Amino acid sequence: MRKSIGTIILMAGLFMGNPLLAQEMGVSFSFFFPKNGYFSAPISPFSLRGIGFNLTNNLAIETGASLYRMSGMNVSQLPFESREPLVGPFFNIMVPLELILQFGTDNFQVRLKGGGFAFYNLGTRLNYGNLDRALAEYLSWTVVNSRFDFKNTIGYGYEFGAEYIQYFSRQFGVSLGANYFIGGAKLAMQGFASGATPQTGVVNTELGFPDARLDYTGLEISVGIIFGGR
Repeated sequence: MRKSIGTIILMAGLFMGNPLLAQEMGVSFSFFFPKNGYFSAPISPFSLRGIGFNLTNNLAIETGASLYRMSGMNVSQLPFESREPLVGPFFNIMVPLELILQFGTDNFQVRLKGGGFAFYNLGTRLNYGNLDRALAEYLSWTVVNSRFDFKNTIGYGYEFGAEYIQYFSRQFGVSLGANYFIGGAKLAMQGFASGATPQTGVVNTELGFPDARLDYTGLEISVGIIFGGR
């Protein structure tokens, strides 16, 4: 676990720790809307985005990091579906790496973004209330009480979006942006379920979902402050 956390911190530090690479810096206030999950917000001021350098006048590379408190996310690659999140709440460190196509004037700028991201979760837990209800429907049981072990691994994916920046001076601007994330992390759930059915009474069974993945799919809306020389 310490090695995984260190890897992500190093990824962010490679860009954050070198001011010679920074064309602009920004502090953003972001809100995340996961697919079939609960609305989540970052822990201010631990969201620093828009750190990078220009490749050309119209192309740039940017990174940063956000620490989210995720209220709830869903799980994919299960033999059943749930409209309610099956994981959460937990803390999440997310580090994007984006290629930016940018154009505009001295007063405003439009940025089209695309790239990848990595993340790691802290304090991950299953939402057994939602999970047990989904299992009861899947197994056709009256009631279910389950317990699972799972892996907590580094996740990854890709994202794309757009950002509009209104500059008020060469040193200050305000940004509005939206990014859509598609990714996941392996959970490999293994455990058991106890329950009851009208026909057989009490039932106990082992369950395994080795392909289960945390579904990091959702829309991020951000409002930011841009500062630094242009």
